Amino acid sequence: MRAAVKLIIEPASLTALEIEDSGNSRLMRAALFSLLFNVVGSGCKCMGPTELEQLQSSIRDIKDFPKPGIAFKDITPLLGNGKLFRSVIDHLAAEAEKIRATKVVGIDARGFLFGAAVAYKLGIGCVPVRKKGKLPYKTIGFSYQLEYGDAEVEMHVDAIETGERVVLVDDLLATGGTSGAAVNLVQKIGGIVGAALFVIELTFLNGRAKLPPDVPVQSLVRY
Repeated sequence: MRAAVKLIIEPASLTALEIEDSGNSRLMRAALFSLLFNVVGSGCKCMGPTELEQLQSSIRDIKDFPKPGIAFKDITPLLGNGKLFRSVIDHLAAEAEKIRATKVVGIDARGFLFGAAVAYKLGIGCVPVRKKGKLPYKTIGFSYQLEYGDAEVEMHVDAIETGERVVLVDDLLATGGTSGAAVNLVQKIGGIVGAALFVIELTFLNGRAKLPPDVPVQSLVRY
């Protein structure tokens, strides 16, 4: 028997999804999975429901790591899946290309993995933002507060030209402290952050609030 099923997704910024089920239970399951786990793009060129399910399934929770009470999002299964890793890079690169960035800024340390791959895909430069004391040349730094103290990130003074347009890439947006510091560091050196792109976003931590309001924030999968 053929049944028409309409799923309306809120908020209104997301498009409505209409599925006509003719025995394709796999498609229905993937779409419902995306709804239940909020696995949707945030302004990015949206992956298909099956692809989003695969992405979410490749991110595993490690309880009580690196300390008790924390559920760590482990992306190593994603990195080990060549097809899925390439798909993630393609989606991030497509968003970076829209803002006509001339450099990708990757955040220490997993941001280097995604940022360098996006830069290679687009044929543009890659700039590392590192923890204090890790860069060999003259640096400019930006300090920010953590719940247990202060931290500082640095960038080489000649990494970005004044007025140069860049895109920030990292694996995870959580509390937003490090990402916000990286954006402020780029702006301090005279660069323009056209967008901040993340593979994962933990929306319940409201990390977007730590980034300047004039910087668009996009993520592939949200929790």
